Amino acid sequence: MMSARSVALHQKENTIVSEIASLSKRVGDEVTAAREPVVLGPGEGREYPMGRISALFKADGTETASRYSISEWWLEPNTQGPGAHSHPEDDVFYVIEGTMSVLVGEKWTHAAKGSFVLIPGGVTHDFENRGSVRAGVLNLSIPGEFEPDMADIAQWFLENPPGSAGT
Repeated sequence: MMSARSVALHQKENTIVSEIASLSKRVGDEVTAAREPVVLGPGEGREYPMGRISALFKADGTETASRYSISEWWLEPNTQGPGAHSHPEDDVFYVIEGTMSVLVGEKWTHAAKGSFVLIPGGVTHDFENRGSVRAGVLNLSIPGEFEPDMADIAQWFLENPPGSAGT
């Protein structure tokens, strides 16, 4: 049999757990309620032309509650990408057209249409189109927003056009 003190403590624990669950649901409902569905047709989104590279943002920021960013990246034939870099966010690439050469760490791989590449945050990576046809990837950057940086990125690429891709 439980003592009066144990019963009171157990009731208090149950109350705290209920309050946390209620608060969590309210916060979750607010995040969910603030978001609207996004339905886009082919080629729709917010465009960032950068010469031989272009980005098309599908969802970011308030659309994703700043949890992730989804964009398409398109490279014309024989075009270098952004250059080897790393950042804390994970990058996910799904090749939607052509073949994209992807650097992960120190190894290049040639990812054909339908290929999937997951690059954990902190891993050096790059991508480029070494082929003779336009290539594109669907990119998910997780967690967080990416699009707020795009105006500066697009301007940099316009001032520093990408060179020809390696072989």
